[in-house]
Amino acid sequence: MAEPVYKIASQPDWNAALAAGELQGTPVDLTDGYIHFSTAAQLAETLDKHYRGQGGLVLATIDPDLLPVPLTWEPSRGGQLFPHLYAPLPMSAVTTHRPLEARLDGGFDLPEIAQ
Repeated sequence: MAEPVYKIASQPDWNAALAAGELQGTPVDLTDGYIHFSTAAQLAETLDKHYRGQGGLVLATIDPDLLPVPLTWEPSRGGQLFPHLYAPLPMSAVTTHRPLEARLDGGFDLPEIAQ
């Protein structure tokens, strides 16, 4: 199995994806034209920058080997390469998902992610 990538979505967006069998994208994904993912090393910074203090989120672990097309790695923050998917995300590629709530200080606990 390739190194997993991670997707953050609101609970309503995730529920709709589960019902449909695929995630077409969150609002930012639909605007940008691809589904945004983070690696384990990028996840904490992504959460801090884009989701700090938010509740009602879902953190999904994705197996890239189960995606319909290969990930595209493109530069973003500080030139880091981020994984992007130019196709819907099939729920069959999701190995786990769990609710994600911010702590009182706005940060997130990610004990299962090796950083």
